[in-house]
Amino acid sequence: MARLSRALGMPLTPKAEKYFERRPYPPGEHGRARRRNDSDYSVRLKEKQRLRAQYGIREAQMLKTYKEAKRLEGLTGENLVELLEMRLDALVLRSGFARTIAQARQFVVHRHITVDGQRVDRPSFRVKEGQTIQVHPKSAETEPFQIAAAGGHKDVLPAVPGYLNVNLEGLQSTLLRRPKRSEVPVTCDVQLVVEHYSR
Repeated sequence: MARLSRALGMPLTPKAEKYFERRPYPPGEHGRARRRNDSDYSVRLKEKQRLRAQYGIREAQMLKTYKEAKRLEGLTGENLVELLEMRLDALVLRSGFARTIAQARQFVVHRHITVDGQRVDRPSFRVKEGQTIQVHPKSAETEPFQIAAAGGHKDVLPAVPGYLNVNLEGLQSTLLRRPKRSEVPVTCDVQLVVEHYSR
């Protein structure tokens, strides 16, 4: 993950952030060399990869979400980020129940997370407005979730966004409304991502 972070020019995990501070240049023997100007294509590709890496999803999932975003009213790039943000794994991370997107996805896959009281094991599950995400009561007793409930990830996560109502001690959160791009804590020029896919 540290290597990918350096390749994409941004830390993707708290651990990678420390590596990134020490080596803020791309990996490989030519990483320190002054790089030639990237082509328009490579700039757009890199921006798409940065967005994909922040959600930890495969290209097929990204493309499928882009096509859906394109069909919706409004700006495609903003729709894309908003749809990605409504994934269950993303909201588990934003709620502070996990430290990284990979850990959030693992929690979902291992059936630790419920939506409106029902266990859901698909990280790509799209949470609807008004639905409540909660750590299953049995799972809540385990150490990783006890750490989360005590606010153990606050040092590495951004503040809880306005579209979520979180009860951290109770390991419960509700999606109040659809996220707005301006509130979503991801680093991305969405217009470049749209240009990459619409070429």
